[in-house]
Amino acid sequence: MKAIVIENYGSKEELKEMQLDRPKAGAKQVVVEVKATSINPIDWKLREGYLQQMMDWAFPIILGWDVAGVISEVGEEVIDWKVGDKVFARPETTRFGTYAEYTVVDQELLAKIPANTSFEEAAAVPLAGLTAWQGLFNHGNLKKGETVLIHAGAGGVGTYAIQLAKSIGAKVITTASKKNHDLLIELGADQVIDYKTENFAELLDGVDLVLDTMGGEVQKDSFKILKPKTGRMISIVGLADEEFRKQFDVAFESIWLEPNGQELSKIAELMAAGKVKSIIGAKFPLTEKGIYDAHELSETHHALGKIVIVSN
Repeated sequence: MKAIVIENYGSKEELKEMQLDRPKAGAKQVVVEVKATSINPIDWKLREGYLQQMMDWAFPIILGWDVAGVISEVGEEVIDWKVGDKVFARPETTRFGTYAEYTVVDQELLAKIPANTSFEEAAAVPLAGLTAWQGLFNHGNLKKGETVLIHAGAGGVGTYAIQLAKSIGAKVITTASKKNHDLLIELGADQVIDYKTENFAELLDGVDLVLDTMGGEVQKDSFKILKPKTGRMISIVGLADEEFRKQFDVAFESIWLEPNGQELSKIAELMAAGKVKSIIGAKFPLTEKGIYDAHELSETHHALGKIVIVSN
């Protein structure tokens, strides 16, 4: 099968197209024929070697950890799934990723693609959508009527987080450049702050939850707007400075995504009901150049929504 791999850590030039053996399903796994995958920052951070200590894998490494496609093989102990099912998933993080024509997924991580959702729209969801879900609900304990500030609302995680928070009746505030304000209001944002011309820390106060997708000074300023005692911040980019945090009587947690088929199925139900949709800012083919160009766009940090890779 065709796959886009790296054989060394480094720049985008390390991305190479290669022919590899098609994977085989374990007893409780399925093989998915990949119709689409998508780009996430973890892809190029791992490519550059930043995650080597956490994931010290042998080469070649197939990057990519989102998949939408059709089941082509099922393991002997698989239940509830059959060949031909249209599925999407955030597979386990291994060196056999989804920049390939076929990939293996554990059965419990699968979710059915809703009838009103394309392979491309489904492929955009798993990593970003689950990150938003777990940040808001599992760790952030967001409740109806509470106020949440979602940074970088026009990004992959942000677009899903806005819709998920709105789906439970939260008040949603987000930050984005002016050109994306109309889209984010359409997705459900109650207030959009132009981070280029406005300082959210001067405009907001008494926020219940901050979903931090930025880190740095944005993260520090976010502590200032949280409700004392009950306010909380969930970060997907890392720990805040401990001495700085001690100034504020709020909760803080840095999280790492856990693949979860049941939660992905809940997002699928919202998509089927028209309450959540994927915002796809760009599409590229599953080729060496396609992945190169997709990484280049992702590395700008200014891509709208998700960048999707389509198998050709």
